[in-house]
Amino acid sequence: MTDPRKTPAGRVLALLDLTSLNAGDDLQSTVDLCRRALTPYGDVAAVCVSPKLVHVARRTLNTLGGRSVKVASVCNFPAGNAPLADVVEEVRKTLAEGADEIDLVYPWRKLKAGEPTGAVELIRTCKTLCGPYHRLKVILETGELDDPELIRTACREAIAGGADFLKTSTGKTAVNATPDAVRVMLETIEEEGGKVGLKVSGGLRTLADAQGYRALVEERFGAGWITPEHLRFGASSLLDDLLRELGAEAKPISTRSY
Repeated sequence: MTDPRKTPAGRVLALLDLTSLNAGDDLQSTVDLCRRALTPYGDVAAVCVSPKLVHVARRTLNTLGGRSVKVASVCNFPAGNAPLADVVEEVRKTLAEGADEIDLVYPWRKLKAGEPTGAVELIRTCKTLCGPYHRLKVILETGELDDPELIRTACREAIAGGADFLKTSTGKTAVNATPDAVRVMLETIEEEGGKVGLKVSGGLRTLADAQGYRALVEERFGAGWITPEHLRFGASSLLDDLLRELGAEAKPISTRSY
């Protein structure tokens, strides 16, 4: 049997932000999510939960021996149109609850309407709160922007504001990640120095889905760029497909028992 870290499914697993952002999420569902995050084939990169459940996720992961798994949460979510002061307070509270990473929705509605977005100020303010030890991922909602130039503008504003990652989607709209949008994002990341990461989210259900996007990243930046510091996949059901693949071809590397 193969070391899972050397298989396609194992490599994607290590880049996964295992996500649950449902209205009915509660303490038990979050505990269950954290248990799923710590697989026999290695741990995911992060769990992503609602702000109200960040403390539950952090405590659970620590208790289960998953301290290296990051806790991400969403702010200005999902509409992206909250007042600056409200977003700042939300980010502050979410970090205080124990979040390692903030996924912040960009004010895409204003961009689409041709209005000044205020995005650079918003993102810069939130990144100041995050500091150097907490990642800020900016959700562009590319499926709603649906125009390469608008997507490019959003990318540039997010990078100018200090984003650590550009993220495709909230997963709450009709159109989520697409290869065309990701190509534009990768082009812009490269134009701006290649230091900002990419998170693909929304509609990822199979290893094949993730592999398609991974190939786009590798084509642009090379295999060495592909680490959890540069690439993430945000999904929930994707984990099930990865575990099926790993169960067929890899040996477990973890002996955790709960």
